[in-house]
Amino acid sequence: MSAWLDTLPDAAKSYLEGRRLDEVECVISDLPGIARGKAVPATKFAKQEYFHLPDSIFYQTITGDWGEAADEDGFIEKDMTLYPDMTTATAAPWTGDWTLQVIHDAFDRDGNPIACSPRNVLKRVVQLYHDKGWEPVVAPEMEFFLVARNVDPAHEIKPMMGRSGRPAAARQAYSMTAVDEFGPVIDDIYDFAEAQGFEIDGITQEGGAGQLEINLRHGDPVKLADEVFYFKRLIREAALRHDCFATFMAKPIENEPGSAMHIHHSIIDKATGENIFSGPQGGETDAFYHFIAGLQNHLPAGIAVMAPYVNSYRRYVKDHAAPINLEWGRDNRTTGIRVPLSSPSARRVENRLAGMDCNPYLGIAVSLACGYLGLIQEERPRRQFKGDAYEGEGDIPQVMGQALDLFDTATELHEILGPEFARVYGIVKRSEYEEFLQVISPWEREHLLLNV
Repeated sequence: MSAWLDTLPDAAKSYLEGRRLDEVECVISDLPGIARGKAVPATKFAKQEYFHLPDSIFYQTITGDWGEAADEDGFIEKDMTLYPDMTTATAAPWTGDWTLQVIHDAFDRDGNPIACSPRNVLKRVVQLYHDKGWEPVVAPEMEFFLVARNVDPAHEIKPMMGRSGRPAAARQAYSMTAVDEFGPVIDDIYDFAEAQGFEIDGITQEGGAGQLEINLRHGDPVKLADEVFYFKRLIREAALRHDCFATFMAKPIENEPGSAMHIHHSIIDKATGENIFSGPQGGETDAFYHFIAGLQNHLPAGIAVMAPYVNSYRRYVKDHAAPINLEWGRDNRTTGIRVPLSSPSARRVENRLAGMDCNPYLGIAVSLACGYLGLIQEERPRRQFKGDAYEGEGDIPQVMGQALDLFDTATELHEILGPEFARVYGIVKRSEYEEFLQVISPWEREHLLLNV
């Protein structure tokens, strides 16, 4: 087994230095972004080249039911072959023994990538950029809430208690005192991230009660999606150590801001190493405008992926730090598409629509896919928006059903993401939406029971 351990990334080697590896968690992301797979003894992992899981994990809804997503031959459950990507091997430092996690890629019996696997979807989109001689670069921002334990879904979600013994306060954006309230949780987040070899660019308090943001350094889209996938688990485990929950719901607490996964994009010309959004004199290029136009024109159909649940659409409300339209502007946080202040070499475009509840592989894939369509079709954006975009009209779907209708007919986007993925995703999400519509809410009972 020692020869295999020698191939591990440096962070994993450091974590295991002087210790005996006990277990390896073989994981893959399903559509919601939940880690599926199995744990095996380290000695067995060292001997196995692959393992099998049924492809039906990609047909499962968030509630555990199944979308009727049989393939063209009528089969709904076939075994996939999962091969480890050893570059993703990383610690699971919250476990009671010495454990590593390894992300796997899924293939069918003929060696073809499984089209519904979220990591494969992102790889497909990134390859389209590579085929054009481009290297896409992304930097995700992760927003989430630390909340009091909630074991009864009938009860409202409440902010966690801070070190002071008082509930976390709202509207304290960028407050260091507010960050200090969660100090023990944040310390564990840093410690876990260091053990896993992840570089955090910064942690800040956001506008919601108990809401934090973690910024990750820019890099390869697949690598960054892997990190967000790992980070969600890492943060949840850190919170549980301190008698609270971490939630990545888009809108967990009413009258509070929602949680986004803002995605910054730039594109490097592989031949020159230069950012294609900036010209030789530092000016904005046609490619810069084409990318923005792609987001404006195609994101409405992609929102079903970046806002994947009925709760996601509660985030898109005026004056609550989330966009209501796809206007674009320079250093304007009221627009759905923002161009941050930067040097020409670091010029980038920020997509502010994606919710933190989306699967990171799929959210990044859809955002890149929309920009790619704008680039290859040389689309032109609307004029830059100046002022408060909340005073403008909304132009994005307001409910899940409307978003799914747009996604189902977006054939250009389907071709980029993969038609089979688009087919299965639409079926699964439609099943979830229809299940939600069967639930009667407290609002309906309160206001309709005796009044209509």
